[in-house]
Amino acid sequence: MDLLEEKRRRVKQGPLPRHVAIIMDGNARWAERRGLPRIEGYSKGIEAAWRVVEVADGLGIEVLTLYAFSKENWHRPRDEVEQLMKLLEDYLRAEKERFIRSGMRLRVLGDLDDLPLTVRGLLLETIDATREHTGMLVNLALSYSGRWEIVRAVKEVAERARKGELLPQGITEEVFSGFLLTSDLPDPDLMIRTSGEKRLSNFLLWQMAYTEFYFTEVLWPDFGEEHFLDALLDFQSRERRFGLSRSQLRERREI
Repeated sequence: MDLLEEKRRRVKQGPLPRHVAIIMDGNARWAERRGLPRIEGYSKGIEAAWRVVEVADGLGIEVLTLYAFSKENWHRPRDEVEQLMKLLEDYLRAEKERFIRSGMRLRVLGDLDDLPLTVRGLLLETIDATREHTGMLVNLALSYSGRWEIVRAVKEVAERARKGELLPQGITEEVFSGFLLTSDLPDPDLMIRTSGEKRLSNFLLWQMAYTEFYFTEVLWPDFGEEHFLDALLDFQSRERRFGLSRSQLRERREI
């Protein structure tokens, strides 16, 4: 049995995260180190994303959220943003049917109104075509930021309160979570960030209160099945206590 097959076996024996979130970082650096245009790194990054999507779906992970483009990314040079949107459009157009055949579902977390009409249209078509699928849910975080999402939710809560539909004393963490874009999803169990950076970059700030973090030096275009399995094995080695003591956790397990 080779090393990769051994890792697959070990991962399947342990508890899997229901929801994995990934910050796909290092695309531009990957290209620059090879003397290539930055857009080539993003193109290879899309290929890496599809590899990980297929592996995660095959393992039975319920939700995979990929941080593809933040609200802050709109401030990048105009020509780079236009290239990225064109790359996304071309990919969606080329892979739409493949995604539909996969049995997975697609959803977008973010402000769809910010996206070019062609990209928005392709996304909505794919979302609609996969709505009834039963495979893994793939969340693309596009034109997304955690603070934007929280402020958006606060505005909805305030409007409900203004109408008398929600009293201040009735606003709990659970109620507030219901106003987030992920209201019907489990919070991420595991967050992976590539390229060696160790920050959240405004990603799912509310939802990752108890998420396990995994950082790797690997640049995203080089990230493949073995790296993903390494992250899952690391996750499986951790004891998740959610604020409880070890003795309390043992007691709960014994009940």
